[in-house]
Amino acid sequence: MILDDLDIPIVLAPLAGGPATVELARAVSEAGGLGFLAAGYRTAADMAEQVRSFRAVSRRPFGVNVFTPPPAAADPQSYAPYVERLGEEATRAGVPLGEPRCDDDDWDAKLDALAELAVPVVSFVFGCPPAGVVARLRASGIAVWITITTPAEAGQALAAGADALVVQGYEAGGHRASFAGEEAPYGLLALLQLLDAQQRAPLVAAGGLASGRGIAGALAAGARAAQVGTAFLRCPEAGTAEVHRAALAEPAPTAITRAFTGKPARGIVNRFMREHGDAAPAAYPEIHHVTAPLRQAGRRRGDANVVNLWAGQTHELAAAQPAAAVARRLAGEARDALRRASGRAV
Repeated sequence: MILDDLDIPIVLAPLAGGPATVELARAVSEAGGLGFLAAGYRTAADMAEQVRSFRAVSRRPFGVNVFTPPPAAADPQSYAPYVERLGEEATRAGVPLGEPRCDDDDWDAKLDALAELAVPVVSFVFGCPPAGVVARLRASGIAVWITITTPAEAGQALAAGADALVVQGYEAGGHRASFAGEEAPYGLLALLQLLDAQQRAPLVAAGGLASGRGIAGALAAGARAAQVGTAFLRCPEAGTAEVHRAALAEPAPTAITRAFTGKPARGIVNRFMREHGDAAPAAYPEIHHVTAPLRQAGRRRGDANVVNLWAGQTHELAAAQPAAAVARRLAGEARDALRRASGRAV
């Protein structure tokens, strides 16, 4: 199990959509953790090139995260009023809205490439891959992790053959990984305790872990490692947009919204979320493609009011430091916190 071989219990969250870079993944892996490359929003060819680029600069283990395709396209009638509503935003930004469409994010080609590349770990999000997919990757020597948000999803992932579960609490930034029906919002510590009591698979904790103390709590609750995302977004190796970096540094509330992509995701509250969140339909990736030009224009202009400022609830703890330093600091703080806690428990 690769988790047992890590020098520090830090796993880089995939951070698809811009922040993920080879340099960031390499820095975390070289620090003794597990760096991750984001296959989401990339073609299979781009993903394979990222893997080759990582292997050219590091011999450390790493992982690749893949989006599980939606089970079906959304009904156009369910999102047409929302697209019309966003017309004024497009006029204000001076860009056309994108065309709503459903796609599988190059699913089959990515699975083929991953099996051939035999990367150490493949993690899945947005759904549970079929058991045949899991078995195929495992036959290539790949450890398969599946991201879950409820005990019911954990059961599905284990039935499919998952080697480990990435346990996403409600505190987490970015898209919710939910897939088994209506989501019950479990906090990370509650979910870890429930799953650890079953002792059926190694757990990787994700959600609001931006300090060593937080990581220590997750480890004490049963996690083998902490998957950390927001805490790395201000690192120089990350591809985070400047407007996003600036927002992360300031105390500000976060909320779950479908406004940007049609899928629930946690971000720093801004005008776009406030004005459109209640009207946003459940239609991913259709709405993601519709709003993409708006978000790109906002990043270019530095307009924080139209950018998806994905962030966990502890985002203001993120530091503008090199990624290796962040990883080692978090691990050291976690060790110290666990030592102090053990003394108080006697």
